[in-house]
Amino acid sequence: MPDTTTPLQERHALYIGGAWADPASDARIDVISATTEEVVASVPEASEADVDRAVAAARAAQDGGWASSTPAERAAVLNRFADAVEARAGAITTAVSTQNGMPITLAEQFESGYAVGLIRYYAALAGAQELEERRPSPLGFDSLVRRQPVGVVAAIVPWNYPVTLAMTKVGPALAAGCSVVVKPSPGTVLDSFLMADAAAEAGVPAGVLNWVPGGRKLGAYLVSHPGVDKVAFTGSTAAGKAIAVECAKRLRPVSLELGGKSAAIVLDDADLPSVVEGLHFASFANNGQTCAACTRILAPRSRYDETLQALEAFATGLTVGDPLDRATQVGPVASQEHRARVEGFIARGTERGGRLIAGGGRPDGLDRGWFVEPTVFADVDNGATIAQEEIFGPVLAVIPYDDDADAIRIANDSRYGLGGTVWSSDPARATQVARGVETGTIGVNGYVIDLNAPFGGVKDSGLGREFGPEALAGYQQLQSIYLPAGD
Repeated sequence: MPDTTTPLQERHALYIGGAWADPASDARIDVISATTEEVVASVPEASEADVDRAVAAARAAQDGGWASSTPAERAAVLNRFADAVEARAGAITTAVSTQNGMPITLAEQFESGYAVGLIRYYAALAGAQELEERRPSPLGFDSLVRRQPVGVVAAIVPWNYPVTLAMTKVGPALAAGCSVVVKPSPGTVLDSFLMADAAAEAGVPAGVLNWVPGGRKLGAYLVSHPGVDKVAFTGSTAAGKAIAVECAKRLRPVSLELGGKSAAIVLDDADLPSVVEGLHFASFANNGQTCAACTRILAPRSRYDETLQALEAFATGLTVGDPLDRATQVGPVASQEHRARVEGFIARGTERGGRLIAGGGRPDGLDRGWFVEPTVFADVDNGATIAQEEIFGPVLAVIPYDDDADAIRIANDSRYGLGGTVWSSDPARATQVARGVETGTIGVNGYVIDLNAPFGGVKDSGLGREFGPEALAGYQQLQSIYLPAGD
């Protein structure tokens, strides 16, 4: 049996059908530290045959009683699972930070505490939900409206918040009575094995949760699998569009949480020290590898120079280093390929007129690891590449505006609409500005994703919602039974 308290170890089996099973091939995924660039462990890579087994196990669980389980039974399973995940919090957060460079303090907050809270939130919803509702009809009879699980769910999870983003799918899916096949990113796989250990310990019924780690081709195979009833995906907009096309061919429900290029609107009455303190999370969380990050900073012309000075001091003052060091505020980005992508955007920003006021290179003294300096560009036109494309790294573009209406116009001049913030000493004014921004979520004087409120995007930022009771509804299908009058 594996030591489930140790985050970095070799694994040799896949969790399918409620048991650890030998993989169908000898292919392996090397786990590489974002800090040292060294291989620290390896795990089996799932094949199409393993996906077939996982989907079959999920279907057997669905048909074998999970779909017809009571809300109280589902709640009990979720609560036991939450307890088992919480018991592995240290190993999970160390694994995530080692793999993708997330500062350990953030990993503790989101990849253990927030993820556990998310599971327990859906356990509470599961226990409270009414699966049938009798409605009187204006035509003189009653209808019985039934909420049923949609079926087998394919959950495709990215590498940036691998545990939380897996649980945004697993939590509501299990609460609804669905079984799930999770395909984690090959960039963050150790945490998924620890989560599978937790599922086994918690007694999650066989086949209700299955993990098949692999790359894009495996994900495409899972998405197109005839045994899947719904796809839940978090990742890039390009991949999301391809998945949407595949699901459209099959009239298969799909939820897509995709990219973003969110704006932080700094109003002319904002307290700048509070703004820069809040932007530490809103803009630079997880080294900028956050889909809802506010990477366009809209500053009023009347306070533009003052805002630039504050942002320069803020960015250059951040502590960059080993993500396992509790003093670190910005760690490395997740991979060598991703660093090259981020550096390519920085180069285009300087070539096309952006003025670097902070960063732009690799930090001194960190010769190993995929580090990028916290970077701030001034005098950016909103049509520039660095203002329009999702960089997914610690890079901000500061854009001047004239008045509130101009700020809203610039914020909306984007193909994305996922997050955003408005900063002001007058919350009512900020809220009014927030109402004008075309986005799925937006914060006033801060940005914290609420478990009880729907999260998702508009435009190229996706379809559907996660979090809140709205996510639970996304894993249910409705049946109406028309009852004769008098029955």
